[in-house]
Amino acid sequence: MKWGQGKGMGAAGPTLFGVPLSFDHFVLPRLLRRPVRVLARLGEGEFTAPPFCAAILSAVLIGSSSAYGAYLGGYTDSIVQGITARTGFAVDQIKVVGNRETSEIDILDRLQLDGWTSLIGFDAEAARERIATLPWVEVAAVRKVYPHTLEVRIEEREPFALWQQGNTLSVIERSGEVIAPFSGGKQALLPLIIGTGAPAKAPDFLAKIKKYPELAARVKGYIRIGERRWDLKLENGITIKLPEDGEDQAIADLVRMDHDNGLLTRDIAAVDMRLSDRLVVQLTPEAATQREAALNEKPQKPKHKPETKI
Repeated sequence: MKWGQGKGMGAAGPTLFGVPLSFDHFVLPRLLRRPVRVLARLGEGEFTAPPFCAAILSAVLIGSSSAYGAYLGGYTDSIVQGITARTGFAVDQIKVVGNRETSEIDILDRLQLDGWTSLIGFDAEAARERIATLPWVEVAAVRKVYPHTLEVRIEEREPFALWQQGNTLSVIERSGEVIAPFSGGKQALLPLIIGTGAPAKAPDFLAKIKKYPELAARVKGYIRIGERRWDLKLENGITIKLPEDGEDQAIADLVRMDHDNGLLTRDIAAVDMRLSDRLVVQLTPEAATQREAALNEKPQKPKHKPETKI
């Protein structure tokens, strides 16, 4: 399309608000031809606006003003949540994988969902950070599965033992870090260690005891004394007092004596192995009373009567 072709040199071409748009031998790009025609007709007063044009322009103006106001006021996320939730993207299914000690109720609480939370506007990273603060959670991941599902995957910390310090009983990791307060259940099967400094030394010491399964099965508690040595508290109430140095040999000797003489099945209160040259066995009060009575009841030798000569 060339403007000015087929007309005389003095013929007037199309104008836009009085400005001529005709140039000899000039062709507009195809995309601009229709808009330019409309503008030219508008400038000449020949253009009639479509029906409802004013209403549409007013609606666009009001909508853009409202969107800008919502942006300035920080309400954009709420608007997006409301619109998308009501168009089929509301979260209505949650999958939780990997939790053993962590309650699903606690996980749902950290997700902070309501009845109209939209999957589109939901901040999965912020939810993951909140879930990661739960005591048992080591690693957490939150994934959106469109159109309306959230998937939560967690890896929990590994419990190693129960640690009693004073009146406080906690579940700890192998590193000695406290996971959470003791709450019963399967945690009651964990080894019990007692005393200040016990968590740091417990992994190596428990490994030594596990070499003797029969002894390990009898131990009720591992007591750290003065942050220097260990006592073993057996299920039958006997206390084994191990030495500060040479505990490996002391444990081996204890197992051997029990195997040969049934030491740990006798009516005794404690076995003191702190002295390298002797073993001290403490009887229970009942056994001590019985032993004393037995000693007192030993028959005395009869006195010789003088012979009478006739």
